[in-house]
Amino acid sequence: MAKSKASMWPWLALAAGIVLLDQLTKWLIIGHYRLGDSTYVTSFFNVVRVHNSGAAFSFLANAGGWQRWFFIGLSVAVVIFVLWMLRSHANQKLFSFALACILAGAIGNNLIDRVVHGYVVDFLDFHWRFLAGIFPGGHFPAFNVADMAITAGALALILDEILRVRKSK
Repeated sequence: MAKSKASMWPWLALAAGIVLLDQLTKWLIIGHYRLGDSTYVTSFFNVVRVHNSGAAFSFLANAGGWQRWFFIGLSVAVVIFVLWMLRSHANQKLFSFALACILAGAIGNNLIDRVVHGYVVDFLDFHWRFLAGIFPGGHFPAFNVADMAITAGALALILDEILRVRKSK
């Protein structure tokens, strides 16, 4: 059991590093941008300051405020579950990488941002004309480092499962 506990520390360190990067970038945005401010970077990318009180793609953003506490509670449950999974599977590198990324995203977006601000701070705005039929003005919903970590974690979980199935054949 002690070996399993010790081996989860690198994954917790990875998660902590991602949370620090996430919070540093949000701190910079909050310190230098007012809500709605935008800086043109390239023809397809802007840095913006957007607040999201909902979930992915602003789901439940206008739900009246209860969603803040719902997402905080859900994140606490996710954090506990992910920590338990990390403790049990720390020797599985890709799986643990995925869990560490998801853990970092849950902490950065749903615990820290929602507790401190009441919303998630997003700032990466990618836009392409071909997305105009799906998203207003072709702008993919703004996101942040924690969102990237959750996405990387989800992709790593899928890859881990594909590799596990292939290995079992």
